[in-house]
Amino acid sequence: MNRRTTTLIAALALTSGLVLTGCSTDSSAGAAGADGKPELKVSGAFMPQPVMDMAGGFLTIKNDSGAADKLTSVTSPISDDVQIHETKNQKMQQVKSFDIPANGELKLERGGSHIMFMALKTKPKQGEKVSIELHFEKSDPITVDLPVEAATHNPKQH
Repeated sequence: MNRRTTTLIAALALTSGLVLTGCSTDSSAGAAGADGKPELKVSGAFMPQPVMDMAGGFLTIKNDSGAADKLTSVTSPISDDVQIHETKNQKMQQVKSFDIPANGELKLERGGSHIMFMALKTKPKQGEKVSIELHFEKSDPITVDLPVEAATHNPKQH
């Protein structure tokens, strides 16, 4: 094994038992994609504090493998109707899935593609966390805790 693979295996072993937090990363695939599934990592997750009975969710899914995947749905205890949306020509529309390219990433961000929580059961406040589960075409689901930020929060791009 090369050094990168050994480091990845060690990192996966350390993080496999941890629940994701907003800025943590984890992988749903086995060591270096040995099981044939894409290696997906989530970062930069957050939800602006909702001001109505709907809310948006934002995050980046990075794919460090040679196999593409798709985000097919999102579930959360906070809403029975969680949708994935894209923004085209300044109009928001629901989509069935988002492509996650091989050796690429899917960015869900303000003004673009995002997660939409409809008919919230409760309105989370800044400082709380909202649990979601991301579902994929090929990869195992990934659980993410979205930190609730100020309604106007918009992280700087790296």
